[in-house]
Amino acid sequence: QVQLVESGGDLVQAGGSLGLSCAASGSIFSINAMAWYRQAPGQQRELVAHITSGGSTNYADSVKGRFAISRDNAKNTVYLQMNSLKPEDTGVYYCYAGGVRESGSLYFRNYWGQGTQVTVSS
Repeated sequence: QVQLVESGGDLVQAGGSLGLSCAASGSIFSINAMAWYRQAPGQQRELVAHITSGGSTNYADSVKGRFAISRDNAKNTVYLQMNSLKPEDTGVYYCYAGGVRESGSLYFRNYWGQGTQVTVSS
């Protein structure tokens, strides 16, 4: 069974920075894409940033130029560096691993982390 564990959520003032990390554990052979989503109260979950196994990235327009996603394939870990934070960045941030193939398996599955709270005060 694969588990994703996020860390790094916190309360920060507007204009500040915060780094999130998400480590995937289990008997993992490969992970295709990893991503960060967020969900604000009363809002739908939205994609923040996405990175492929080859390192290609894409971002939501609202975070371009402020956030940076990266991953360490050897550690099955994805990171999100968030700079120039705004109150509208507040929400629960979820880690996503797509196309996960476990050792000895021919199947691909997708997994979600439990979420970590990011609160940006004005």
